[in-house]
Amino acid sequence: MKPVVFSFLILVSILAVSCQSTEKDQNGAGTSDNLDESDSLSQLEREHLLYMETYADSVNMGYLADTFKGSARREAIGTIGDAQITVNYGSPGVRGRVIWNGLVSYDQVWVTGSHWATAVHFSEEVRIQQQSIPPGWYGFFTIPGREKWTLILNKTYDQHLAEAYDPEEDLLRIETSPIILADTVQRLTYAIEPTGDGEGILSMSWDKIRLELPIEDI
Repeated sequence: MKPVVFSFLILVSILAVSCQSTEKDQNGAGTSDNLDESDSLSQLEREHLLYMETYADSVNMGYLADTFKGSARREAIGTIGDAQITVNYGSPGVRGRVIWNGLVSYDQVWVTGSHWATAVHFSEEVRIQQQSIPPGWYGFFTIPGREKWTLILNKTYDQHLAEAYDPEEDLLRIETSPIILADTVQRLTYAIEPTGDGEGILSMSWDKIRLELPIEDI
């Protein structure tokens, strides 16, 4: 076989593999984000398996147009003082839709993500607005408003959306003003951001809204 023909066949093979990989990533199959869903896993464990993480990151960085209609399952992990904080959440996309008082209604409890409740874990005791929060898992909910939002930590995180939300299980409620962003965050994103010695912020950004929950390590 002539060298030119051989090189052409190699190039075709590489392109074919690349296209297959891209197709799998777009559909959430065959990526490093997807963990093996064993029959031994509980419903709660299956719902919190990470999914399409790199896809969501690539969309937010402008590397990809957001064509996936589903939600990614993402996780933010960081430390504030000695406390490690983990947020496991569903990450929907804007995709040209009206989000506030459209897809997400004002004045109603929202899971602040998608699908299974947004789950926040504190490895150590922390303080939020002078209230002590013991280590453990919590559900993070909000009540969006035009000018003010209510941020909620609830004792129950094992629930679908806010369907079983019970205000009697609330551990904490804080009223805050959302920060208006200049640029659109296409995929809902949480972050843990240290701001000083034993202090930091749990943030949620989506569309052109950013929320901040101040946290202190005890």
